[in-house]
Amino acid sequence: MWEVERVSGQKHHAWPLYTHDRAGAFLDALLAEEGLSLADMSAVWGTPGLPRAQAITVPAGAEQFPVHSLSHLFSGLLMDTALFKNETILGMAVDGAPDTVLDSRSPRYWYAGCLSRRGELAFAPVASPGPIYTAASTRFGLEPGSLMALASASRTAFAFDIEAAVASLRLRGGRETPWKTAFELVESLLKEAEEQLDEHRMDSAFSREENIRSAVMKHVQRACDLIAIDNVELLCALGEVRTEDAYLSMGGGFALNCPTNTLLLDRFKFRGLLTPPCANDSGQALGLGLLGLHGAGAFDGADLLIDSPYQGMPLRDVDAALAEFAPWVADVSEFAADRFVADVTDNVLAWVDGPAEIGPRALGARSLLGDPRTSKVKDMLNHYKQRQWWRPVAPIVLAEHSGAWFEQDRPSPFMLEAVRVREEAADRVPAIVHLDGTARHQTVTAAANPLLYRAIDAFREKTGVPILCNTSLNDKGEPNVNTAAEALTFCVNKGIRLIYLGGRRVQLRGEPTPGARPPGGPRQRAVGFFAGQEADRDAMWQQWLDRGYTEAAIFLLSWSPDIRRGSGSSPDMVNKLADYYLTSDENFAALAASFRRDGGPGSCFIKDADQLPKPVIVE
Repeated sequence: MWEVERVSGQKHHAWPLYTHDRAGAFLDALLAEEGLSLADMSAVWGTPGLPRAQAITVPAGAEQFPVHSLSHLFSGLLMDTALFKNETILGMAVDGAPDTVLDSRSPRYWYAGCLSRRGELAFAPVASPGPIYTAASTRFGLEPGSLMALASASRTAFAFDIEAAVASLRLRGGRETPWKTAFELVESLLKEAEEQLDEHRMDSAFSREENIRSAVMKHVQRACDLIAIDNVELLCALGEVRTEDAYLSMGGGFALNCPTNTLLLDRFKFRGLLTPPCANDSGQALGLGLLGLHGAGAFDGADLLIDSPYQGMPLRDVDAALAEFAPWVADVSEFAADRFVADVTDNVLAWVDGPAEIGPRALGARSLLGDPRTSKVKDMLNHYKQRQWWRPVAPIVLAEHSGAWFEQDRPSPFMLEAVRVREEAADRVPAIVHLDGTARHQTVTAAANPLLYRAIDAFREKTGVPILCNTSLNDKGEPNVNTAAEALTFCVNKGIRLIYLGGRRVQLRGEPTPGARPPGGPRQRAVGFFAGQEADRDAMWQQWLDRGYTEAAIFLLSWSPDIRRGSGSSPDMVNKLADYYLTSDENFAALAASFRRDGGPGSCFIKDADQLPKPVIVE
């Protein structure tokens, strides 16, 4: 699995490849590292236009859902095919909104849920909390992860009947627009917060803006919890399900919301959580592959188990990177457990080893590690990362010792829960405890990551604490590092003196040998594949204009599978539809304009071109 942002260096990668030749060159370059090329592929799923591209066969009963949502669903359902074939699983895809590239018709529902009994599937539409979180992220200009942390960062709160508000929402997609109701809910919360909160009701450690946002996000989180609970109850109604006998599977970007995952596991006593570390759109490739293989019958005689996050790019450039950074390298030695403990005590160091973890979170392959016993280390980590002071730091804990430090003893290999730190242990690890007493922990085993396990176990033997602070190895606005050279660039820029790199201890100088120049910023990644495309872009755009389409029509056509099919896609017809949908409905036009202005979702597609229903908003 290649996550394109880690290859290109563009956070939340959004650069397109405008021609088939460019796409082929990019994929061939990646495949070459595995001794393969596109010519070796027997089938390609997910990107129409590539050689040997094929449609995906979706399961019976799932035809009314977008392929995007089904891919999120299957990334969790099939991450352990033994459980899929033999157990009961409640699954839901909960993200912002689908794309429609792979759909032949506009989907009736946006968010897919299912009940799987020994591989027999029954589908039902579910609601997604994703639009509410996205509305808050758009309104406040902060990443969802920052907002999740901010919700519990202060005690500031105000009164709001969130239960009644959620009961009035319609968030199952289809002909209703969850985006409109989501943005309206966030605006209502913001208005109430500004009216009710004064300086006497705010936490003095935070700015007024941070207090208001924290208070709003408490209600947003509660709204999301209520929607998720309703989804579980709806899916249970598909059959006589005892959740104590079932597994919960979550896919889509909202599946990274640790508090909601923990709430559902605790409330319904599920046997376990089936959610990959790349639950968001970085895992679409995984989900498309599993959905395609399921449709092809590939799992009738084969099995798959994703029990480790270390499925990304291998670490291939250690020797070359050490040679390049020789002016900064003071010493290189083999890993020694005692030396590691001395290095990390009351300190922060970089840890880069083996294949990268998949998904957006550092899980011990491309990480900054630190001593959890002092809040100073949390402040150091936030300083290196250029993050707000109140951002919590996650713990990584030896799996067999987790129950002694956290109130839940479930495996958490992908950092997908927020569990309460035991009261008697909290004072010993202040760097990893949120204000609400929880921590977003990762459990690690010797089988999954032998060297990291050995390092933490040595720290436990010396200090009695089987935990280290763990956060991602990347600068602000930069994706997680992939390579040794990217990691060394970060350490040199930040003044971090120690990096454990491919099993070796590398000590860096404070000042390089004379004549060496520091990198000065994040290392440039494979931008060449995406640069210099302006001429291709402009030529493609002009071809559509020359055929008679208006810009508004192109915008509409790109999002509507129905209009793309048949005679409905003639320039004259699409221009008329675009004029009707984008200008004649005053409320809709204002809504779409506000979304585009705020940088949020601002595209529309036609649900059924023949009947001309009202449009819905997609991301």
